[in-house]
Amino acid sequence: MILVFIGPPGAGKGTQAKLLSQRMGFLHLSTGDILREAVKKQTPLGINAKEYMDRGELVPDSLIIALIEEHLPEEGGVILDGFPRTLAQAEALDNMLNAKGKKLSKVLVFEIPDEVLIDRLSGRRVCSNCGAVYHIKYNPPRRDGICDLCGGTLVQREDDKESVVRNRLEVYRRQTQPLIDFYKKKGIIYNLDATKGVEELFSEIEGIIKDGG
Repeated sequence: MILVFIGPPGAGKGTQAKLLSQRMGFLHLSTGDILREAVKKQTPLGINAKEYMDRGELVPDSLIIALIEEHLPEEGGVILDGFPRTLAQAEALDNMLNAKGKKLSKVLVFEIPDEVLIDRLSGRRVCSNCGAVYHIKYNPPRRDGICDLCGGTLVQREDDKESVVRNRLEVYRRQTQPLIDFYKKKGIIYNLDATKGVEELFSEIEGIIKDGG
């Protein structure tokens, strides 16, 4: 089964994908995680992509498509988190899957108000050493600015700053709505209320997955 998770940054796609990976054995392919790793390692793709990510803009289709094609496995369940984000990417994904004799199973859309997302993202802090994630309001560290796990310094990612988040949401709306319309016509789209608690939302997703496909 191949799933696509669509939703604005901070809607909880990554959290749910990780749970499905742990509990149901799905491979979680997050373009954001893969890109950040490339940036950290300063690969040619990472250096190129960083300029776009720092401005809250989408990385060009050609870079993302090549990245996904490299990581897409031959067998097993897969969650695509953050891809596709444009019609060109959706068509490229269809072509990739057709070449492997596969097709997309379901598309889950995470819906959530902008202000909730801005609160979630602008308060997020990440350990510069081990990558642990905190939130200044909902999951604060024991000592301000210091990671509980390794003592590393907590930082705010450039793309979590409020001005960048607002730009990311605008980019998301402009470029992703046509994608949602594209999948609606295929009859494989499912809308989720992403303000629900983690476990409640997981149960809903589990039910959608088990309902054929």
